[in-house]
Amino acid sequence: MQKKLMFLCMMLCLVLAACQCKQVVKEEPPPPPPPAPEPAPVEEKIVLNGIRFDFDKSVIKPEFVPVLDEAVEILKKHADKKVEIQGHTDSIGTDAYNEKLGMRRATAVKNYLVDKGVNGDNLTTVSFGESNPVADNGTKEGRAMNRRVEFKVMD
Repeated sequence: MQKKLMFLCMMLCLVLAACQCKQVVKEEPPPPPPPAPEPAPVEEKIVLNGIRFDFDKSVIKPEFVPVLDEAVEILKKHADKKVEIQGHTDSIGTDAYNEKLGMRRATAVKNYLVDKGVNGDNLTTVSFGESNPVADNGTKEGRAMNRRVEFKVMD
């Protein structure tokens, strides 16, 4: 019986040795990469061109109506933006007179924008009179450039 037992053990060892049993390990797939970060928002820049006036006038010249109409569209698109309308003059006349003339010009532009549907609560007017020239007041061309209204987008 011992011989039979030995024989069975040997056979069992042979069977086990011949068997190529492999341990099956299930590998988990790698985790997905983290999502890409959101791109930083791009703030659109608003550019509004200045409006020029004739000497001692606050009437909007016809050639600047398209510029103002473009401003209307931009301001409607950015209805949350606050805009300061700045009136300027050349240096002819007294400081006090030019201060009032600059305000009349800024107000004329504001009224145009409001009449076209821009929210007047987002528009303020200010006059700089002759204090902020962009050109030489000693020349006719320079004075013409200084008679203007500019737009400043407020933060």
